[in-house]
Amino acid sequence: MTIPHLTGVHPAWLPPEAFRAIGSRRTLVLGDDSALAATVRAEVADACERYGGGVAAPGEACDLVLALSSAGPLPPAVAAVRGPAAGPEGFVLGRLDGVTVVLADDPAGLLYGWFEVVRLGEAAFGAERPAEAHRPALRRRMLDHWDNIDVHPVMGQVERGYSGGSIFWHDGVLRADLTRVRAYGRLLAATGINAVAVNNVNVHAAEARLLTDRLGEVAAIAAELRPYGIRVHLSVNFASPIALGGLDSADPLDEGVREWWARTTERVYATIPDFGGYVVKADSEGQPGPFAYARSHADGANMLADALAPHGGVVHWRAFVYNHRQDWRDRSTDRARAAHDHFAPLDGQFRDNAILQVKYGPMDFQVREPVSPVIAAMPGTRLAVELQVTQEYTGQQRHVCYLAPMWSEVLGFRFWGPEGRTVAEVAGDGGLVAVSNVGDDPYWTGHPLAQANLYAFGRLAWAPRLDPAAILDEWIGLTFPEVGPETGPEKTGRAVRSTLHRMMDGSWRTYERYTAPLGVGFMVRPGHHYGPDVDGYEYTPWGTYHFADRDGVGVDRTRASGTGFTGQYPAPWSEVYESLADCPDELLLFFHHVPYEHVLRSGTTVVQHIYDTHFAGAEEAAGIRLLWEKLAGEVDPALHERVRERLDEQVRSAEEWRDQVNSYFLRKSGVPDARGRRIY
Repeated sequence: MTIPHLTGVHPAWLPPEAFRAIGSRRTLVLGDDSALAATVRAEVADACERYGGGVAAPGEACDLVLALSSAGPLPPAVAAVRGPAAGPEGFVLGRLDGVTVVLADDPAGLLYGWFEVVRLGEAAFGAERPAEAHRPALRRRMLDHWDNIDVHPVMGQVERGYSGGSIFWHDGVLRADLTRVRAYGRLLAATGINAVAVNNVNVHAAEARLLTDRLGEVAAIAAELRPYGIRVHLSVNFASPIALGGLDSADPLDEGVREWWARTTERVYATIPDFGGYVVKADSEGQPGPFAYARSHADGANMLADALAPHGGVVHWRAFVYNHRQDWRDRSTDRARAAHDHFAPLDGQFRDNAILQVKYGPMDFQVREPVSPVIAAMPGTRLAVELQVTQEYTGQQRHVCYLAPMWSEVLGFRFWGPEGRTVAEVAGDGGLVAVSNVGDDPYWTGHPLAQANLYAFGRLAWAPRLDPAAILDEWIGLTFPEVGPETGPEKTGRAVRSTLHRMMDGSWRTYERYTAPLGVGFMVRPGHHYGPDVDGYEYTPWGTYHFADRDGVGVDRTRASGTGFTGQYPAPWSEVYESLADCPDELLLFFHHVPYEHVLRSGTTVVQHIYDTHFAGAEEAAGIRLLWEKLAGEVDPALHERVRERLDEQVRSAEEWRDQVNSYFLRKSGVPDARGRRIY
């Protein structure tokens, strides 16, 4: 096992300095002969070689013990953490009598415990620390790559990718050097991620063959990710029996089709024994599915689940299904209703190893949406909640937009009131999934500060109750360590730390202020989804989103007079959203069509709120840029310049959003800005 060290690629949150505290001490590793235990040994040896520490033998004095509970004999120091149970993938961490101990029941827990000590740095070796169990709250913590093998003529090599090309493929073939893939696996493991789907959910011709004659490429990727505990999943085309198998049908109830999937899946596991399973987008946005055979989504998912079950695999069946050829004149059609209408009646009909993958909101990764009611509607179905780390609708990694505060709100949302379960608890056995924002850019995510979103996703998938500001603080400390022999990641310069918090803590709400207001979405330019176009999607088959006219704005989704979407929520939220008086301001226009002079709880009118927030958001974007300029000389010059370029674009774009949105609503409403500011 070799630890990957890249040149010309930013180390993200695992720079060499992050390992100084451990690498300068003596560490004892008591594992087994598994690949993950070998990884931990290699990590320890690499850190010690760099910083002068040592790998201790059993019986020798040491500062850190990393041990499996099944290893033996265990040193006396382990007794200090014997109390709490670690559980699958978990670990117990404590410090007593000058020795820090990580105890795990399985090698995955040992690996995650290692990275927890890395994250703590010197703090892991300070004061005594009572034994504390660290267990993942969600079983699967997964990233979906939307990578294409061939460059798509419209979407490029990575669909909705804003960080360059694929780290897996280049010029239509698997990359010859996959060292960066292993380094990627290491970064992900350090945050707790344990699964990756390697290709686009919109499966094109070349990618479809990854299931058959190009399966060796998936196996090669799996070999690089395996040492860090990451299982590979594959997006597959539902019509593969026709496209790849020469059958004349893909009917999920046809015995020949089912046999084809069983044989094909058996070959997959013969090649990749720890293969995770399939991801499927079916009967959505032109992708084939069971509707062609008058079958249900449960029929389609169960066919694949049955093929995977003998091997321990799962199928992630995406719930992103809606009519994308609707008539904009028809106000009864509501895209927000679609997933619930399709899937809620199927609750209890899916196999145990079929996971319904539900976007966190009912629309499509907008900067502000209510939580999808599908998550509450299917207690008899395993659900995974899907987020979007890649910033399709939140600035495309050209804007600073730290998304952890949004995700934290979603994961902590309680459908059934204060005593009910959270979204994270509902999804505990299914998992948390997000669309990756990584590409072959030297900074991984294009915008260096967008790395924080990838880091935060992994940390929230492991521990959804973590404070987003604390997660950001971890990321800053690891990513921007001071340079010098006596310092480490926990001693990041105060100026850098405080400035990045001021720039990023509230950046999601800043982005919301200068883009779509009060819960309406899709005010973006069609196709590439970047920049303002208030009516861009308003008269298209993809849906209608704000219904602005001379009298008011917003979508009536009430049961009383609208599409009835509010009725898809359980109480109390069905009543809260139905009520104009009780609906939260930030979602008002998602649920209600109101006059421009409707007064919000803040005391201002809707149209004045639009003016005020768009002016404020643009000012905040300019302020973020000024803060960054003051860090010149405090961070790496090349990184500083890359961020400065992105901030220049963010300021320009925020001003364009401000001017277009404000001008649109001034012209629609005829209501002037009460503060007399310039609106075009």
